[in-house]
Amino acid sequence: VHGQGGVKFQNWAKTYGSSPELYFQPTSVEEIREILDMARQRDKRVKVVGGGHSPSDIACTDDFMIQMGKMNRVLKVDKEKQQVTVEGGIFLSDLNVELSKHGLALANLGAVSEVAAAGVIGTGTHNTGIKHGILSSQVVALTLLTASGEILECSESINVDIFQAARLHLGCLGVVLTVTFQCVPQFYLHEVAFPSTLTEVLDHLDDHLKRSQYFRFLWFPHSENVSIIYQDPTNKASPTRLHPPSSSANWLWDYAVGYYLLEFLLWISTFVPSLVCWINRFFFWLLFSSRVENVAISYKIFNYECRFKQHVQDWAIPIEKTKEALLELKAALENNPKMVAHYPVEVRFARGDEIWLSPCFQRDSCYMNIIMYRPYGKNVPRLNYWLTYEGIMKKHGGRPHWAKAHSCTRKDFEKMYPAFPKFCSIREKLDPTGIFLNTYLEKVFY
Repeated sequence: VHGQGGVKFQNWAKTYGSSPELYFQPTSVEEIREILDMARQRDKRVKVVGGGHSPSDIACTDDFMIQMGKMNRVLKVDKEKQQVTVEGGIFLSDLNVELSKHGLALANLGAVSEVAAAGVIGTGTHNTGIKHGILSSQVVALTLLTASGEILECSESINVDIFQAARLHLGCLGVVLTVTFQCVPQFYLHEVAFPSTLTEVLDHLDDHLKRSQYFRFLWFPHSENVSIIYQDPTNKASPTRLHPPSSSANWLWDYAVGYYLLEFLLWISTFVPSLVCWINRFFFWLLFSSRVENVAISYKIFNYECRFKQHVQDWAIPIEKTKEALLELKAALENNPKMVAHYPVEVRFARGDEIWLSPCFQRDSCYMNIIMYRPYGKNVPRLNYWLTYEGIMKKHGGRPHWAKAHSCTRKDFEKMYPAFPKFCSIREKLDPTGIFLNTYLEKVFY
């Protein structure tokens, strides 16, 4: 195997990067074993990376980096069980198209599909829907290549403990070679977005959760404005609505206004921060104040374009704390005029599960995602907002999204996760020398 030198790795948002000594793109298990042997001989660590989308340094290393993009095949489609087995490096964007050919789909997907199967489950990627868990909960089996070169088959009946750890593995248990997902028959989604207010949505949260299978809402900080989004399966695949004409009018609103104008105004607001309140309200009025409907195949509705480079935090709190936490964040912004927050604060919901390091471990959860954009790559002051938000999330028993930036350490995780010691003992058993660790993971485990 040949590793490349001089490769600079950067995550999608260009907020974190590293310069691995050697960069590998293996095509087989034998090659990965060789890389691990070489790392052991030279006393190097190894980091496996997929799409590099995580907005944190979870994938960074200065030692050896393995990019799994060439191990991206669909290995088996079991139509009877509605399951698919894939190599860990496959991008969900490719998997969605393949599944569609077999009349199947994943029941839930995150916003982005340029991400690898093994990475998606490794960081606890999620979407929304109180009847749906995080994406890891759709995994029914996986195979793991451990530090010693052994291949472990894991499922609910084989290596059960390792399975519950590996479904959200943080990249520290081994190299995930294959993943088997539970699928559902292919379906279309009907999406409706309509304006509301924060008071209304928080007072009738239960109704909204019952009314729509994939319900989420966007709150525009410094205002009462909310955009509610319902997504529900439909059997009306109306071809006229499926392929809206890619007209210049769409381009005008989506890009000229929704991207270029917004970026320019946010850049100006870095000199006049008080403009942010006005920008949030103006864009709500411009782009979110009328009702919009859309029908398309499921993955096209789940996925949307994240156009802006951004800093982001996303914590899961017990669902019953949603109202209290959001109102506290709103009050904090009102009481501190110097602290500004970009739109939107995206509020999503997920079902509890039994995955050891899942932010939804044993509780239905509300995820509250906050962002600060980086207009033209410029950093906007965010420390105050970040710490205020983290404080509110911690106070309400929150757990941070593993892929996103947070300031938690082992002490915090021991409090947050009842199964944390179990995960640690499995990690120490599978990787006694810490070959799969990096700076991010040292903060988690030491």
